[in-house]
Amino acid sequence: MACPCGSGRDYASCCEPYLEGKAKAPSAEALMRSRYTAYVRARIDYITNTHDPATRSHHDEDAARAWAEDAEWLGLEILSTEAGGPDDTRGEVEFIARYRNDDGEQEHHERSEFRKHDGAWYFTTGDVIGLQPVRREGPKVGRNDPCPCGSGKKYKKCCG
Repeated sequence: MACPCGSGRDYASCCEPYLEGKAKAPSAEALMRSRYTAYVRARIDYITNTHDPATRSHHDEDAARAWAEDAEWLGLEILSTEAGGPDDTRGEVEFIARYRNDDGEQEHHERSEFRKHDGAWYFTTGDVIGLQPVRREGPKVGRNDPCPCGSGKKYKKCCG
């Protein structure tokens, strides 16, 4: 069975050893992938245990469980990594987790920070990256301005 994290590897040789406590993730990216897999499998115990003890009080287990169980997880895309290798003590991973819920298909885009302590990687914090605001190309058309479609009518009586 393919691992849900999208690595292309078999689950038993990818994230399963981490989720079962048989091995520690060797990098920040490996921890990120295993945490995604934990959400897919609603293994909130793993999410909690891999949260940095210094920031664990910010973790809401009930909300994480509700999100994990209410979502149909569609895939993980790693956009970039910075540091976070076996010889590093900190790292960043930017990713998009896709899922479907009652509101339809969603994307969770985040840049997460990780820290290595006593030989184990931990998630410390994440910044959600939202959608960019829509910027208007031309000037704003007022309600009483002529309609830009050329009809000769006021905008509010035509295309507005």
